[in-house]
Amino acid sequence: MTSTDPPTSQPTFAMLCCANGAEKQVKQSIAAEGWRLAFSRPGFVTAKHDSQVELPGGTFIRTAAYSIGHLKNADGEAQVAGLVGLLTEKIVPGRPFDQLHLWPRDRLPIGKFGFEPGVDEVAKLVAQRVHQSLGGNWVRCDQPNRIAQPGERVLDVVLVDPDDWFIGWHTAAQWHSRWPGGVQPIEPQYEPISRAYFKAAESITWSGFDFAPGDVAVEIGSAPGGACGRLLELGLQVIGIDPAEMDDRIANHPRFKHLRARAGDLPRREFRNVKWLLADSNVKPEKTLTTIENIVTHRECSLSGMLLTMKLGDYDAAGRISNWLQQIQTWNPIDVQVRQLARNRCEVCFAVRLR
Repeated sequence: MTSTDPPTSQPTFAMLCCANGAEKQVKQSIAAEGWRLAFSRPGFVTAKHDSQVELPGGTFIRTAAYSIGHLKNADGEAQVAGLVGLLTEKIVPGRPFDQLHLWPRDRLPIGKFGFEPGVDEVAKLVAQRVHQSLGGNWVRCDQPNRIAQPGERVLDVVLVDPDDWFIGWHTAAQWHSRWPGGVQPIEPQYEPISRAYFKAAESITWSGFDFAPGDVAVEIGSAPGGACGRLLELGLQVIGIDPAEMDDRIANHPRFKHLRARAGDLPRREFRNVKWLLADSNVKPEKTLTTIENIVTHRECSLSGMLLTMKLGDYDAAGRISNWLQQIQTWNPIDVQVRQLARNRCEVCFAVRLR
């Protein structure tokens, strides 16, 4: 090839993780961008693009990495040796990765038989063994599965099965790309009342909203109090709206007020001076949006942001997300993000910034 010849376009290989059951939505979104599908399993998708392009992103993509290779061996030590060999073959020596993230794909839908995503006990043991072999030469971190800092290069190892590993890398940027497997590591101060605690924690961090001690937050659909527990931990004044009873640990907290009613039945004055609104109700999303629209369009509304959980019911209902987004846009928000959080079941979270 001479200097006047056009450069050769190199393909891009990507490996993506998502919730078990959301693969169809991931595949549809990346196919529209020119990606061709390859190997996939529930919770895991690989694809190829004929050009050098950025990694795909989207509502249902939890993690994305440039694929390096695939290893399968029932012998654990042989598997680790194969990983060292793969890196030696594919990666420029002398430039170790900053972090090592190793996690399993979601082998079950979230909530089924109590399943929760993230680094399980098997993955912890494998991660320690891999780190022992790679530490120094290939990774700089002192332990695997640390939270990455923006700009750090992360070596990704996905256990599609315990003896079936896919290897890749990415550069940490937004919060979900900094967490191992896209799942927020968090240690609650106290035993959470419900898993809504983890959903609230993830949504607050992911959104980038500046929740500050003393701010007033309201949660629609607050019982029994999991999300309120996280808000109280952050030092907020919290109003919970729900006809059902709250857990005593929340109900008796000095910074908590319980309104035993449906949000749509309350006078708008109850939302004066509220800065943040969270909604996670077991009602149809259209009804939730109607209730919230009556709040945000009221002349006395002073909300800065909202975190709205919308139930899909099943993944085929994902096409309705665009309709919900259109309705939210009529409220003239500054910014709207939508994502299936790692802790979401068959649902998505809208982060709506109003001012």
